[in-house]
Amino acid sequence: MPTERVLFVTGKLAENSLRRVLGTFMPESGITPEVAVLPISVAALANTRWMAQRLRIPDGVSRVVIPGLCPGELNQLQASGRGAVRFERGPNDLLDLPAYFKQPFQPPDLSKHSIEIIAEINHAPRLAPGELLAKAKELARAGADRIDIGCDPGHNWKGVSDAVRRLVDEGLKVSIDSFEPEEVKKAVRAGATLVLSVQRDNLQAALDWGVEVVAIPDSPGSLHGLAQTVEFLEKNAVPFRIDPILEPVGHSFGASLLRYASMATLFPGKPIMMGVGNVTELAEVDSAGVHMVLLALAREWGVTSVLTTQVANWCSSAVLEIDHLRRVVELAVNDRRLAKYLDPAVLLLRDRRITQRTEQDLADLHAAITDSNFRILAEGGEVHVMNHRTWVRGKEPFGLMRQLASQEELDSSHALYIGYEISKAVTALTLNKSYVQDRPLDWGFLTREEVSHRDRPDERAAQGAQP
Repeated sequence: MPTERVLFVTGKLAENSLRRVLGTFMPESGITPEVAVLPISVAALANTRWMAQRLRIPDGVSRVVIPGLCPGELNQLQASGRGAVRFERGPNDLLDLPAYFKQPFQPPDLSKHSIEIIAEINHAPRLAPGELLAKAKELARAGADRIDIGCDPGHNWKGVSDAVRRLVDEGLKVSIDSFEPEEVKKAVRAGATLVLSVQRDNLQAALDWGVEVVAIPDSPGSLHGLAQTVEFLEKNAVPFRIDPILEPVGHSFGASLLRYASMATLFPGKPIMMGVGNVTELAEVDSAGVHMVLLALAREWGVTSVLTTQVANWCSSAVLEIDHLRRVVELAVNDRRLAKYLDPAVLLLRDRRITQRTEQDLADLHAAITDSNFRILAEGGEVHVMNHRTWVRGKEPFGLMRQLASQEELDSSHALYIGYEISKAVTALTLNKSYVQDRPLDWGFLTREEVSHRDRPDERAAQGAQP
């Protein structure tokens, strides 16, 4: 069966992503794709005049698809001596190419990862047994591969054996975070399989535990003593992973990153752990973006496990974030593709994209409405409420409701519903998110589903507030 040869134009950064997307649908499309990579990082920055001077079209190509965001006139390409070749603008986003060619798109495979999540429960001795177990199960459900029992320094916890055994009996992998040798020994006997941490002060005790340990430097802010600790563990056949210690922002954070970057050279082939909580817990910023950067570095540097906590409210979903993002960075690194458009579940504050109606679109919509049901929209920095009689707009919810009440008779049910939807619309405008009436705002994996007002038994009789 003859196929049409189509040339797809892209920049250097998007080449791998474009080839991957084309590979997902082109075999069934009747098209033989060719890819032209322009000498520019982002093709959308190339205008058609510049492109005409550099684009080389292979023989047999009948169509050329350029990125939708490329500025300039297509006739500048057409006039550059390409004969019968047809030029066209594709979609703005290469992920929309399957839809552009009316073909199904296969979502990315996010099943693989190579980074273990160790989730620490801080001050475990202060928790009741049932509370400790509940926290451990919650972390495991969020994606933790191992539960780290964080002990209190200077205190030998008598209940550590029972606590560890209770978690192990539930099928959880457990590590113990303590510098008290007797406390560690009890935890290991109860089923803990990893000890955090050892340095030259407590190395001898590691010979009795018979489990993997985490080797750390003798003093913060340096690698002092780490080589000697690693040499001792290797000599005595004690399994270990290395943690050069990630420092908080403002406390030689950059220098500590460089230490991680040097591990592959200093200790080739040795497993590395990174304690990301030192950054996310100690910097007052939403943690998802920070985790993205740290996990990307970890994956490139060969880090095989990360230790995290969920104490500060701004990183209270840390484990779930890391579970999503370790899969994203795995795919990005393995496929050499940009880490975008892979998992919308980690877009917590902003949406992937929003669409905006023009003033004329809004006017046409209002003119087309023939019933009294209210439509609520968030467009152009304002909230709009309209039906066949009324169109009010504004930025301030209470003022908007006063406008509406002056023109429409609203019972309490309608007023409550409209006020609730307006508050959602204002939130969407504040964060530049998409708002769709009677639907929950999209907070990624934090989205709380809502039951439509039309599906609630006590609201079915309430008319006039439907989209």
